[in-house]
Amino acid sequence: MSHPDQIQEFIRRQSQAEAGGGPERIAKQHTSGKLTARERIEFLLDPGSFVELDKFVVHRCVDFGMENQKFLGDGVITGYGTVEGRTVYLFSQDFTVFGGSLSGAHASKICKVMDLALKTGSPVIGLNDSGGARIQEGVESLGGYAEIFWRNVQCSGVIPQISVILGPCAGGAVYSPAITDFIFMVEHTSYLFVTGPDVIKTVTHEEVTKEALGGAETHSEKSGVCHQVSPDEQSCLKEVRKLLTYLPLNNLDSTPIQKTDRDSVDRSCDEIPKILPDHSSKPYDMRLLIQDVVDEGNYFEIQAHYAPNLVVGFARLGGMTVGVVGNQPAHLAGCLDINASLKGARFVRYCDAFHIPLITFVDVPGFLPGTAQEYGGIIKHGAKLLYAYAEATVAKLAVITRKAYGGAYDVMSSKHIRSDFNFAYPGAEIAVMGPEGAINILYRKEIMEAEKLGKLAQIRGRLIEDYRTKFANPYKAAELGYVDEVILPQETRQVLIRGLKALSGKRERGPSRKHGNIPL
Repeated sequence: MSHPDQIQEFIRRQSQAEAGGGPERIAKQHTSGKLTARERIEFLLDPGSFVELDKFVVHRCVDFGMENQKFLGDGVITGYGTVEGRTVYLFSQDFTVFGGSLSGAHASKICKVMDLALKTGSPVIGLNDSGGARIQEGVESLGGYAEIFWRNVQCSGVIPQISVILGPCAGGAVYSPAITDFIFMVEHTSYLFVTGPDVIKTVTHEEVTKEALGGAETHSEKSGVCHQVSPDEQSCLKEVRKLLTYLPLNNLDSTPIQKTDRDSVDRSCDEIPKILPDHSSKPYDMRLLIQDVVDEGNYFEIQAHYAPNLVVGFARLGGMTVGVVGNQPAHLAGCLDINASLKGARFVRYCDAFHIPLITFVDVPGFLPGTAQEYGGIIKHGAKLLYAYAEATVAKLAVITRKAYGGAYDVMSSKHIRSDFNFAYPGAEIAVMGPEGAINILYRKEIMEAEKLGKLAQIRGRLIEDYRTKFANPYKAAELGYVDEVILPQETRQVLIRGLKALSGKRERGPSRKHGNIPL
């Protein structure tokens, strides 16, 4: 039986560990619009489910007067708990203790929960709020970061890894989130950058604010580093919980099934005919079409503000999680460019790694032309999306809603790169290029003569309709078996759910190799 003094010592240490950096620093954290590390954990996990590990760990540094500055837990809270009843491992950096800076002991705590997550096949979530490496520890701190990076790579494609940026994250610290699968940020309080504004001013003489350099808006719209942005921490953590409901616990686990009594698998998609314009050159919002197809219209979009000409995200069909990719005619006419290719390739590869079926809605006039794209490497970047689709062995279904032209037709989950089921609406146009461009090549002489006779508009109109009738329809592709079925838009939901069920037992292995060489 424990002695009363021992119990008192235990209670004292517990209170000390839970006090973080003390009332003043906690008040400052709240004043800046941020939750404390423990409050974040409580908000993220199911009530009462958190089990803390290494609560009494302290740093090992004895230089620079650090031997007299020790806080239990050393600036990071680690452990495990549940989200919707499923186990997750996590760490939450405490900015009130040494600014959340990473020491050797701090890193060891993080590495321990990452190891446990990998052993048990559970997602790992990092709540990042840190000033970076603890300078007093020198190379030990740098080594701690590298140990975390190595584990990020080992976990990649095996368990979901989610990084939540809830304060500063700078220098070497940014590379752990960069390796993880999803990065969440909060407006006006989250920052990610390799070098801060002061260093940039010294080295390059550029003046830039923290917000413009590495804020949530910058990384969600310009760099594509961030996958989801929220106005405050509470809504951000809610979004993390929501994302987890779509994901399996690991690459050998099945995705959660969420049946709904409110949305029949036989429901007709009556909105799609209203969404699709009567002319092939008019824009429409692909997200509205997707929402009409998926269960209860719930579509969890990823990177909504980056490369908006391609939409990606998670949804459910008949209760089953699916990854959805779609060209967005409302932006750049749905053309594929460098950023869209990168965005799509990463998402497709994630879904393939975790056995999440892919649904692709195709309306693509081609790759975006121009010197900026060519100089920027559209060839190699576009090839990444092609590689990702060709490499994927999960169930792949595609619906050509309107246009599928040129090489972009091949890339967007075509039959030729081994999509399982390919469907097309009756008005779909499948051709090497659009009628307007094609007739300039095929009927050059006729067009020149018509121009001399002053009948250009009349002749061009007839030739365009001729081409459209012969080539810009789904039936030639259907005759060749490149389209499995021409379907009515209203049938989209029923057809896709039926296809997913038929492919539920799909098993496919590629050739034996260490790994392919994706064009990075």
